[in-house]
Amino acid sequence: AIRKLIHTGDPYLFTERFFQDILARLSGPGRLRFIVQPTVAILLGVRSGIKDAREGFPPFLWALAFHGKHRRKLFGSAFASIQDVVAIAIILEVISQFLIFHEVRPGAALLVGPVLITLPYVLARALSNRIMRRRAPIASSAHIS
Repeated sequence: AIRKLIHTGDPYLFTERFFQDILARLSGPGRLRFIVQPTVAILLGVRSGIKDAREGFPPFLWALAFHGKHRRKLFGSAFASIQDVVAIAIILEVISQFLIFHEVRPGAALLVGPVLITLPYVLARALSNRIMRRRAPIASSAHIS
């Protein structure tokens, strides 16, 4: 991939071909992962969001943006929750690229794989926390300041 970049000057990422290849991935081998991987990420996000609500933490995205003292803990727990799933997503992306295109684009694998996991995870974690906090009042809100 690096040799091809040097010879052609084509960065591939975010080019017209990159987006066409994304569409080809949806119909090629491994297309089921576009359903399974986000579903697993959503389940992990809901589990983490419920845990956050029980511990009195604000919703994930809100805490990342406005509660600096919680950022490190939240990033750490998010990384611990999804690290294996993200690694599997990257490996599956490499395999599907090889099966569909007979070449591997590492940059695309490092982008597409994690996006399939992190975006649904983050949204599910934040929403499940908000839902849990509205359903049952939190006994201790000492973490929220």
